[in-house]
Formats: sequence, C-alpha cells, structure tokens
Amino acid sequence: MEVATKSGLHVEYSGAGDPVLLLHSSGLSGRQWRRLTPELVRRGMRAVVPDLTGHGASDAWPEPISFSFRTDVDRVVAILQADDAAHVVGHSYGGLVALHAALAAPRSIRSLSLLDPVAFGTLDTTVDADARGSLLELDLSWGPTEADRERWLQTFVDYWGGPGTWSALREDARGEFRRVAWVVREGVRSLMEDTTPAHAFSGFHFPVQLVTGERSPLAARRVIQRLREAIRDARLATIPDAGHLAPVTHPQLVNPILVDAVAWAQSVASSGEPNQTPDRKS
Repeated sequence: MEVATKSGLHVEYSGAGDPVLLLHSSGLSGRQWRRLTPELVRRGMRAVVPDLTGHGASDAWPEPISFSFRTDVDRVVAILQADDAAHVVGHSYGGLVALHAALAAPRSIRSLSLLDPVAFGTLDTTVDADARGSLLELDLSWGPTEADRERWLQTFVDYWGGPGTWSALREDARGEFRRVAWVVREGVRSLMEDTTPAHAFSGFHFPVQLVTGERSPLAARRVIQRLREAIRDARLATIPDAGHLAPVTHPQLVNPILVDAVAWAQSVASSGEPNQTPDRKS
C-alpha cells in the first residue's frame, strides 16, 4: 500500500489497474471501505482511498473557520486530474462530492456509483415538499457548549442511522465524531444551502449506478429517485431491510453491487454500447 498527501488529503493507494476512487460519508474516514478495497485489488483494480477534509488522517479543520463541501470537491477534482480517469464511488456526503466533481471534471470520470448522495438541491419544492419538510424538522442549531455539540451529533447520527444509533456507538466511535464535529457540521450547513437541481446532472455520459437502502430516510430515497429520472440509463439497486448506512452495516450486499458496477462500466467502455441491465434488489 502507498500512502501520500494529495491536494491536502491523506490518500492510500492499493493494487494496480483502473483506478477506483472511494469517497466516504461524513464523520467516518477511508476506513469505511476496508472490506471493499481488497476485493477491488483482487479484481485487478487500483483502490484510491482519501480521508476527506478534517477526517481520518487528513489535517483537522479548526473551529471557527468556515468550511464548505466545495473544498472537498476541489480537492477530489485535483486528485482525479493528476491521475488516469477513475471510477468514483461515493456514499452520502462522499456521494455529493462525487456528483459535483463529475460536473467539474467529467473527462476524469469512468463511472459513478452513488450511495444515497445528500444532493438535496435535487428535491422539487412542490413534489418533494414532504421530504424537504422532514429535513427542516431537524434541530441542527449549533451551540458553544459540549452539551450543545453532543445534542447536534446525536440528532445527526440518529437521523441517518435511526433512533438510538448514537447511544449504541462504541465510545471510540463517538469520540471520533466529537473530534470532527465542526467540519461535519460545516459540511452539513453548506450542503443544505446547495440548490443544484437534478437536471444539472442529466448530461453525464458515463455509467451511473445508484444505490439506496429500503429503510433509508425519505429525503435520501427521494434524491435517488430524482437522479434516476434525470440521468439516462442510470441503474438502481435497493438494499432490502437496510438503511442509509448500508455500506457499513451490509457490506456483504453492497460491495458486490459496487464491484459489478465497475465491471459494467468497463464492459460499456469496451463495447461502446449502453448497458440496459435492469434494476435490482439485493
């Protein structure tokens, strides 16, 4: 394994072959993909695994300096443009970063696999009023005390993982969330301000795999629906009895879909023909 600092991010490289860039969700790190990476390498691919800004082994982002998800977009684009075009996998916040990186540098993308990307700008103000309303119900106000931060983190984690998820985490996992709380909060603040509509992604001419959990929050499932409507030939996989954290809780179901998506993209590149493989439930 190679380790490097690229565009301000800690990046780990494993294997050789077509690069597959793996973008983790907010509050976690590249270790999220530790079960997927060896499978990609075994299949003759090169796994490129950064820790996004302020996460994992990348430099901390100090409070109170403001932060935007677009900083990560810029850093990921720089990594993509410094290497061969890559297959890009992104979960949640990482999925949003992947979408915007693909808009900024489409020639650097071989394929996209997006697991519940938090691209809430795709939600229609009328048709998706219920999904938008579910987000507005969240108390994501930030305060100066440790109790305020703890409340914010519990709200955030329990929204995505379900009630009681925060309390059920190991203490070291809660400690890591506390360490990165500011950059997570700022990422959430900035992505909630993003208004990029679904049709902005309609020009993608590379294979796109969409993945959601059967029990993912309404807003996340609706984003997937809007992207599927907007992106021609996008495939959809739904993980049964799983939620937003399916890549972590159900890797045995999610990882084969991601490996297959890269193989699908490779076959499309070889044939020049779109693949009409039907949607699936795993």
